[in-house]
Amino acid sequence: MPKLGRPIPPLILTAEERQTLETMVRRRRAAHRDVMRARVILLAAQGRSNTEIVRATKLSGHTVGRWRQRFLSNRLRGLSELPRSGAPRQITDAKIQELIALTLESKPKEATHWSTRKLAERCGVSRQSISRIWRAFGLQPHRAELFTLSTDPYFVDKVRDVVALYMNPPDNALVLCVDEKTQVQALERSQPVLPMRPSRPERRTHDYYRHGTLSMFAALDVATGKIIGSTKHKHRTREFLSFLRQIDAEVSAQLDIHVVLDNYATHKTNAVENWLGKHPRWHLHFIPTHSSWLNQVERFFAKITSQRIRRGVFRSLKELEHAIEDYLEHHNQNPKPFRWTASADLILGKVAALCSELR
Repeated sequence: MPKLGRPIPPLILTAEERQTLETMVRRRRAAHRDVMRARVILLAAQGRSNTEIVRATKLSGHTVGRWRQRFLSNRLRGLSELPRSGAPRQITDAKIQELIALTLESKPKEATHWSTRKLAERCGVSRQSISRIWRAFGLQPHRAELFTLSTDPYFVDKVRDVVALYMNPPDNALVLCVDEKTQVQALERSQPVLPMRPSRPERRTHDYYRHGTLSMFAALDVATGKIIGSTKHKHRTREFLSFLRQIDAEVSAQLDIHVVLDNYATHKTNAVENWLGKHPRWHLHFIPTHSSWLNQVERFFAKITSQRIRRGVFRSLKELEHAIEDYLEHHNQNPKPFRWTASADLILGKVAALCSELR
């Protein structure tokens, strides 16, 4: 007896389509609906009827027929989700333009920046809509960043000099970034620190007992990341010279020493100049004023502060000294250099762009 019903057109796959569908079926993290659609088409390509495909996939006959028809009409593109109708837009393009202009060009009378609630009240829309529009245009009125432009008359020359040391260091020489981290406080919390627990972070009191301060001198080897360090109770010329002598003793006499450092007064005293005159292998390279970001040792200071000092509990200066020394020893067992990638032209280009905004 002949089969009743509408005839089903044959479904023939190209090699590329078959490979795409088989890959979809084997992909472990593919969405279940995508896998099932691919299986339906592969079974149909084998000449299976819709009834047979229903038995194999446990899908409804209506679903199998729909995906077969959509593939025949639009091939692989027909298996993807189609745009669905939704509620009409409530906020027009003109309204969005008004919101963006208000955010960028004005401020509320009683505040320094807009909040979602304040702008929503001003414009008569929901704060959720304001939030979505801000996200879409990358606007964050609650955030602010700091900047300082160097007024050093030799800014360009110093930037090129220091960056050249980082990216093309001289032969038979060691490049060191040197600085002092002053006023490192030995703080003891007034009450015991409560340890971290599930769903609760570590807790400590806001008040503390202060047991004095010290200065940490550090020299970062740009090539290896190794640190030559020392702690001292003051940071005068005497202590700085003592640290230079320490570096001089630890670095091979066969190498020249190029030092990147800032313009702190103790780095330029007559005593320092006289000592450098007696040690010709030393070469100082001063960064521009207000450009501490150019000295790589500042990144190490930030690292030791966040990992060891800020949340530490120190009942004396001795405990603080031991903590810093232990950290340096552990760091130097497996040092890793900071990778400097910004060229002098890139840095100067960003500074020029900032200057143009200030005009």
